[in-house]
Amino acid sequence: MSGDCGTGGMRIDRLLYCLRFVKTRSAAQALVGEGHIRCNRQRVLRSSLCIKPGDVLTLPTGRTVRAVEVLSLPERRGSASEAALHYRILASGDAAGGLTTDAKAP
Repeated sequence: MSGDCGTGGMRIDRLLYCLRFVKTRSAAQALVGEGHIRCNRQRVLRSSLCIKPGDVLTLPTGRTVRAVEVLSLPERRGSASEAALHYRILASGDAAGGLTTDAKAP
């Protein structure tokens, strides 16, 4: 089930919950409603936004900000190691500073 997104998409609040970035779906809705989430560099203000594989999310996690690429959509909320298979961390940094990429320069 993917809400009203049809096949190939999932609501952002459900995705954040299934990928274990938040503990509850209500917390995901609050995070989105406060304007703290970006999808493909655009601020997200609706919890019903459909996310598809390939989208890049920028979100606060604790005291840091992370940019993650959605690789695939989970079927359910599973373990942390299972959730980590569905996304790739592109960059992370503290809230005051900028983002730094996790890739190493050659």
